[in-house]
Amino acid sequence: MSLQKSTIGRFIVRAQLTGVRSAFGVLERVAPDLGGRWAARLWLTVPRFRGRSRPRVIPPGESFTLRVGGRSVVGTTWGAGPAVYLVHGWGGASSQLHAFVAPLVEAGYRVVTYDALGHGESDPGALGGRRTTIPEMAAALLAVVKAHGPAHAVIAHSAGSSATFYALRGGLRTTRLVFLAPMAQPTPLTMVFAATLGFGERIRLRMLDEIAARAGAPWDDFDMPEMVTRIAPPPLLTVHDPGDRETRYADSVALAKVWPSAELVTVKELGHWRVLRDPATVARAVSFVTAPNDATETAKNTARAS
Repeated sequence: MSLQKSTIGRFIVRAQLTGVRSAFGVLERVAPDLGGRWAARLWLTVPRFRGRSRPRVIPPGESFTLRVGGRSVVGTTWGAGPAVYLVHGWGGASSQLHAFVAPLVEAGYRVVTYDALGHGESDPGALGGRRTTIPEMAAALLAVVKAHGPAHAVIAHSAGSSATFYALRGGLRTTRLVFLAPMAQPTPLTMVFAATLGFGERIRLRMLDEIAARAGAPWDDFDMPEMVTRIAPPPLLTVHDPGDRETRYADSVALAKVWPSAELVTVKELGHWRVLRDPATVARAVSFVTAPNDATETAKNTARAS
Protein backbone atom coordinates (compact mmCIF):
# COMPACT_ATOMS: atom_id res chain seq x y z
CA MET A 1 0.00 0.00 0.00
CA SER A 2 2.75 2.46 0.92
CA LEU A 3 4.53 1.75 -2.38
CA GLN A 4 1.30 2.33 -4.29
CA LYS A 5 0.70 5.61 -2.46
CA SER A 6 4.26 6.68 -3.18
CA THR A 7 3.86 5.89 -6.88
CA ILE A 8 0.55 7.75 -7.03
CA GLY A 9 2.12 10.68 -5.22
CA ARG A 10 4.95 10.90 -7.75
CA PHE A 11 2.44 10.72 -10.59
CA ILE A 12 0.44 13.61 -9.10
CA VAL A 13 3.58 15.70 -8.67
CA ARG A 14 4.62 15.05 -12.28
CA ALA A 15 1.12 15.90 -13.50
CA GLN A 16 1.09 19.13 -11.50
CA LEU A 17 4.50 20.12 -12.81
CA THR A 18 3.40 19.40 -16.37
CA GLY A 19 0.40 21.68 -15.88
CA VAL A 20 2.53 24.44 -14.39
CA ARG A 21 5.04 24.22 -17.23
CA SER A 22 2.25 24.44 -19.80
CA ALA A 23 0.78 27.49 -18.09
CA PHE A 24 4.13 29.23 -17.87
CA GLY A 25 4.80 28.43 -21.52
CA VAL A 26 1.65 30.33 -22.49
CA LEU A 27 2.40 33.24 -20.13
CA GLU A 28 5.92 33.55 -21.51
CA ARG A 29 4.41 34.32 -24.91
CA VAL A 30 1.33 36.38 -24.05
CA ALA A 31 1.56 37.72 -20.47
CA PRO A 32 5.12 37.77 -19.10
CA ASP A 33 4.25 40.34 -16.42
CA LEU A 34 1.64 38.01 -14.95
CA GLY A 35 4.06 35.12 -15.28
CA GLY A 36 6.76 37.12 -13.48
CA ARG A 37 4.45 37.82 -10.54
CA TRP A 38 3.47 34.15 -10.31
CA ALA A 39 7.08 33.00 -10.55
CA ALA A 40 8.13 35.46 -7.84
CA ARG A 41 5.41 34.18 -5.56
CA LEU A 42 6.63 30.62 -6.05
CA TRP A 43 10.29 31.63 -5.54
CA LEU A 44 9.44 33.33 -2.24
CA THR A 45 7.34 30.44 -0.93
CA VAL A 46 9.07 28.49 1.83
CA PRO A 47 8.84 24.71 1.37
CA ARG A 48 7.47 22.75 4.28
CA PHE A 49 10.15 21.51 6.66
CA ARG A 50 10.62 17.77 6.31
CA GLY A 51 13.91 17.41 8.11
CA ARG A 52 14.86 15.39 11.12
CA SER A 53 13.59 16.18 14.57
CA ARG A 54 16.05 17.41 17.18
CA PRO A 55 18.78 15.01 18.33
CA ARG A 56 17.98 12.74 21.26
CA VAL A 57 20.72 14.15 23.49
CA ILE A 58 20.85 17.93 23.86
CA PRO A 59 21.36 20.17 26.90
CA PRO A 60 18.24 21.84 28.28
CA GLY A 61 17.78 25.34 26.92
CA GLU A 62 15.73 28.45 27.64
CA SER A 63 13.01 29.40 25.17
CA PHE A 64 12.40 32.98 24.12
CA THR A 65 10.00 34.92 21.94
CA LEU A 66 10.59 38.39 20.53
CA ARG A 67 8.74 40.66 18.16
CA VAL A 68 10.12 41.50 14.73
CA GLY A 69 7.98 43.80 12.63
CA GLY A 70 5.01 43.02 14.83
CA ARG A 71 5.49 39.26 14.41
CA SER A 72 6.79 36.63 16.84
CA VAL A 73 10.17 34.98 16.39
CA VAL A 74 10.68 31.92 18.58
CA GLY A 75 14.09 30.66 19.69
CA THR A 76 16.20 28.96 22.35
CA THR A 77 19.44 29.71 24.18
CA TRP A 78 21.93 27.41 25.89
CA GLY A 79 24.97 27.95 28.07
CA ALA A 80 26.85 31.08 29.06
CA GLY A 81 29.71 33.08 27.54
CA PRO A 82 30.26 34.78 24.16
CA ALA A 83 27.26 34.28 21.91
CA VAL A 84 27.28 32.02 18.85
CA TYR A 85 24.21 32.32 16.64
CA LEU A 86 22.97 29.38 14.56
CA VAL A 87 20.99 30.40 11.47
CA HIS A 88 18.98 27.84 9.50
CA GLY A 89 18.33 27.98 5.78
CA TRP A 90 15.35 28.28 3.45
CA GLY A 91 12.67 25.79 4.40
CA GLY A 92 14.75 24.70 7.39
CA ALA A 93 14.38 25.02 11.14
CA SER A 94 16.58 25.78 14.10
CA SER A 95 16.47 22.12 15.17
CA GLN A 96 18.63 21.20 12.16
CA LEU A 97 21.60 22.92 13.81
CA HIS A 98 21.32 21.26 17.21
CA ALA A 99 24.41 19.13 16.56
CA PHE A 100 26.48 22.28 17.18
CA VAL A 101 24.92 23.11 20.55
CA ALA A 102 26.63 20.70 22.94
CA PRO A 103 30.23 21.15 21.72
CA LEU A 104 29.88 24.94 21.73
CA VAL A 105 28.38 25.01 25.22
CA GLU A 106 31.10 22.67 26.46
CA ALA A 107 33.70 25.05 24.98
CA GLY A 108 32.29 27.92 27.07
CA TYR A 109 29.96 29.65 24.62
CA ARG A 110 26.32 30.70 24.73
CA VAL A 111 24.38 29.30 21.79
CA VAL A 112 21.34 31.07 20.35
CA THR A 113 19.00 29.56 17.77
CA TYR A 114 15.67 30.73 16.36
CA ASP A 115 13.17 30.02 13.60
CA ALA A 116 13.01 32.75 10.96
CA LEU A 117 9.64 34.28 10.10
CA GLY A 118 7.68 31.93 7.88
CA HIS A 119 9.59 28.98 9.35
CA GLY A 120 9.16 26.55 12.21
CA GLU A 121 7.41 27.88 15.30
CA SER A 122 7.73 31.56 14.34
CA ASP A 123 4.94 33.63 12.81
CA PRO A 124 4.40 34.06 9.07
CA GLY A 125 6.32 36.91 7.48
CA ALA A 126 5.00 40.16 6.06
CA LEU A 127 4.09 38.46 2.76
CA GLY A 128 1.83 36.03 4.60
CA GLY A 129 1.57 32.28 4.47
CA ARG A 130 4.89 30.49 4.05
CA ARG A 131 6.54 33.35 2.17
CA THR A 132 9.44 35.51 3.23
CA THR A 133 12.51 37.28 1.86
CA ILE A 134 16.22 37.37 2.60
CA PRO A 135 15.99 40.92 4.06
CA GLU A 136 13.21 39.76 6.38
CA MET A 137 15.34 36.81 7.51
CA ALA A 138 18.23 39.22 8.06
CA ALA A 139 15.99 41.53 10.11
CA ALA A 140 15.13 38.61 12.38
CA LEU A 141 18.81 37.83 12.92
CA LEU A 142 19.59 41.46 13.74
CA ALA A 143 16.70 41.57 16.22
CA VAL A 144 17.80 38.35 17.92
CA VAL A 145 21.39 39.62 18.22
CA LYS A 146 20.13 42.93 19.63
CA ALA A 147 18.15 41.03 22.26
CA HIS A 148 20.82 38.49 23.18
CA GLY A 149 24.09 40.33 22.83
CA PRO A 150 27.00 40.79 20.42
CA ALA A 151 27.85 37.87 18.15
CA HIS A 152 31.18 36.18 18.67
CA ALA A 153 30.30 33.98 15.71
CA VAL A 154 27.52 33.02 13.35
CA ILE A 155 27.12 29.54 11.87
CA ALA A 156 24.66 29.67 8.97
CA HIS A 157 23.30 27.18 6.47
CA SER A 158 22.25 27.70 2.84
CA ALA A 159 20.02 30.79 2.46
CA GLY A 160 20.68 31.47 6.14
CA SER A 161 24.15 32.45 4.90
CA SER A 162 22.52 34.93 2.52
CA ALA A 163 20.50 36.38 5.40
CA THR A 164 23.61 36.60 7.56
CA PHE A 165 25.54 38.38 4.83
CA TYR A 166 22.65 40.80 4.35
CA ALA A 167 22.64 41.39 8.13
CA LEU A 168 26.37 42.18 7.97
CA ARG A 169 25.51 44.90 5.48
CA GLY A 170 22.88 46.09 7.96
CA GLY A 171 25.30 46.51 10.85
CA LEU A 172 25.83 43.02 12.26
CA ARG A 173 29.35 42.47 13.59
CA THR A 174 30.91 39.12 14.37
CA THR A 175 34.40 37.78 15.05
CA ARG A 176 34.01 34.51 13.11
CA LEU A 177 31.68 33.31 10.39
CA VAL A 178 30.86 29.80 9.18
CA PHE A 179 28.82 29.22 6.03
CA LEU A 180 27.56 25.69 5.38
CA ALA A 181 26.52 25.09 1.75
CA PRO A 182 25.85 28.80 1.20
CA MET A 183 23.73 30.30 -1.54
CA ALA A 184 26.11 33.09 -2.50
CA GLN A 185 25.09 33.74 -6.12
CA PRO A 186 21.35 33.25 -6.60
CA THR A 187 21.10 34.30 -10.26
CA PRO A 188 22.21 30.93 -11.71
CA LEU A 189 19.58 29.25 -9.52
CA THR A 190 16.88 31.41 -11.11
CA MET A 191 17.89 29.94 -14.47
CA VAL A 192 17.47 26.42 -13.09
CA PHE A 193 14.17 27.51 -11.57
CA ALA A 194 13.00 28.86 -14.94
CA ALA A 195 14.04 25.72 -16.80
CA THR A 196 12.27 23.51 -14.25
CA LEU A 197 9.00 25.45 -14.46
CA GLY A 198 9.16 25.96 -18.20
CA PHE A 199 9.51 29.69 -18.68
CA GLY A 200 12.08 31.81 -20.46
CA GLU A 201 13.88 35.09 -20.11
CA ARG A 202 10.83 37.34 -20.44
CA ILE A 203 9.29 35.91 -17.26
CA ARG A 204 12.59 35.32 -15.50
CA LEU A 205 13.69 38.95 -15.76
CA ARG A 206 10.30 40.16 -14.60
CA MET A 207 10.48 37.67 -11.73
CA LEU A 208 13.77 39.22 -10.60
CA ASP A 209 12.22 42.68 -10.62
CA GLU A 210 9.20 41.44 -8.69
CA ILE A 211 11.33 39.70 -6.07
CA ALA A 212 13.45 42.81 -5.66
CA ALA A 213 10.32 44.93 -5.19
CA ARG A 214 8.87 42.58 -2.58
CA ALA A 215 12.20 42.32 -0.79
CA GLY A 216 12.77 46.05 -0.91
CA ALA A 217 16.30 45.61 -2.26
CA PRO A 218 17.94 45.43 -5.71
CA TRP A 219 18.52 41.91 -6.97
CA ASP A 220 22.28 42.50 -7.17
CA ASP A 221 22.35 43.00 -3.38
CA PHE A 222 22.04 39.23 -2.97
CA ASP A 223 25.26 38.41 -4.85
CA MET A 224 27.80 37.94 -2.05
CA PRO A 225 31.02 37.97 -4.11
CA GLU A 226 29.94 41.22 -5.74
CA MET A 227 28.92 42.81 -2.44
CA VAL A 228 31.77 41.65 -0.18
CA THR A 229 33.50 45.02 -0.50
CA ARG A 230 30.43 46.63 1.13
CA ILE A 231 31.12 44.96 4.51
CA ALA A 232 33.98 44.53 6.97
CA PRO A 233 34.36 40.78 6.42
CA PRO A 234 35.35 38.66 9.43
CA PRO A 235 37.34 35.43 8.97
CA LEU A 236 35.17 32.96 7.07
CA LEU A 237 35.01 29.18 6.92
CA THR A 238 32.81 27.89 4.10
CA VAL A 239 32.01 24.18 3.82
CA HIS A 240 30.48 22.73 0.67
CA ASP A 241 29.96 19.44 -1.15
CA PRO A 242 30.48 19.55 -4.95
CA GLY A 243 27.59 17.10 -5.14
CA ASP A 244 25.16 19.44 -3.39
CA ARG A 245 21.91 19.49 -5.40
CA GLU A 246 20.41 22.52 -3.64
CA THR A 247 23.18 25.12 -3.72
CA ARG A 248 26.22 25.34 -5.97
CA TYR A 249 29.71 24.43 -4.86
CA ALA A 250 30.83 27.13 -7.30
CA ASP A 251 29.25 29.69 -4.96
CA SER A 252 31.66 28.79 -2.17
CA VAL A 253 34.58 28.79 -4.60
CA ALA A 254 33.67 32.27 -5.85
CA LEU A 255 33.19 33.53 -2.31
CA ALA A 256 36.51 32.15 -1.07
CA LYS A 257 38.34 33.85 -3.96
CA VAL A 258 37.20 37.36 -3.03
CA TRP A 259 36.77 37.11 0.75
CA PRO A 260 39.90 38.62 2.39
CA SER A 261 40.27 35.87 5.03
CA ALA A 262 38.44 32.75 3.92
CA GLU A 263 38.96 29.01 4.03
CA LEU A 264 37.02 26.63 1.79
CA VAL A 265 36.58 23.09 3.06
CA THR A 266 35.42 20.64 0.41
CA VAL A 267 33.43 17.66 1.70
CA LYS A 268 32.11 14.65 -0.17
CA GLU A 269 28.89 12.64 -0.06
CA LEU A 270 27.22 14.96 2.47
CA GLY A 271 24.98 16.83 0.06
CA HIS A 272 23.02 19.82 1.30
CA TRP A 273 21.56 18.49 4.53
CA ARG A 274 23.84 15.81 5.95
CA VAL A 275 26.58 18.42 6.31
CA LEU A 276 24.61 19.78 9.30
CA ARG A 277 25.02 16.61 11.31
CA ASP A 278 28.32 15.28 10.00
CA PRO A 279 30.60 14.90 13.07
CA ALA A 280 33.74 15.99 11.19
CA THR A 281 32.03 19.11 9.81
CA VAL A 282 30.62 20.02 13.21
CA ALA A 283 34.03 19.57 14.83
CA ARG A 284 35.73 21.64 12.12
CA ALA A 285 33.22 24.47 12.47
CA VAL A 286 33.41 24.46 16.26
CA SER A 287 37.22 24.46 16.12
CA PHE A 288 37.15 27.45 13.78
CA VAL A 289 34.66 29.35 15.97
CA THR A 290 36.47 28.64 19.23
CA ALA A 291 40.04 29.26 18.03
CA PRO A 292 41.56 31.71 20.52
CA ASN A 293 42.20 35.33 19.68
CA ASP A 294 42.24 38.58 21.60
CA ALA A 295 38.58 39.29 20.94
CA THR A 296 37.57 35.83 22.16
CA GLU A 297 39.48 36.13 25.43
CA THR A 298 38.10 39.61 26.09
CA ALA A 299 34.54 38.41 25.50
CA LYS A 300 34.99 35.39 27.73
CA ASN A 301 36.49 37.49 30.55
CA THR A 302 33.61 39.95 30.26
CA ALA A 303 31.08 37.13 30.39
CA ARG A 304 32.75 35.65 33.50
CA ALA A 305 32.85 39.05 35.25
CA SER A 306 29.14 39.61 34.66
